[in-house]
Amino acid sequence: MPGRRHEALEATGTRALAAERLDRLSGGQRQRCWLAMVLAQQTPVVLLDEPTSALDLGHVIDVLSLVRTVAAAGRTVVIVLHDLASAARHAGTVIAMKDGRVIAQGAPRDIVDGPLVKELYAVHADILTAPGDAAPIVVPRAPGA
Repeated sequence: MPGRRHEALEATGTRALAAERLDRLSGGQRQRCWLAMVLAQQTPVVLLDEPTSALDLGHVIDVLSLVRTVAAAGRTVVIVLHDLASAARHAGTVIAMKDGRVIAQGAPRDIVDGPLVKELYAVHADILTAPGDAAPIVVPRAPGA
């Protein structure tokens, strides 16, 4: 178990926080520590609920990249994200839900479009294509635009 713990702390950048009490950490530090605890368990399925909340942009990218690595190593990863742009950029499959029902599912390039954003969030948006990986980029329109 010590090896798994060390690997999880390194992977999440929380090694320096290992001796700290969770209630004394910032929200972002706490999120990364919770992720380290989950990863150290080495379960075949990882369930994460908003693992990037309270994180700055750099840590969001680090966490989602780490999660992709975990999935590529053979573990099933299910993440709840309200940030459709991050989900579209990092997920292999997106399941969009509203009021407890699935309204769309599939590869982000196949399902993320203006009508989906409108149905999910009641917001008009333009969907652009990211250079490099062609991931959909959600750009909300200003009200009245």
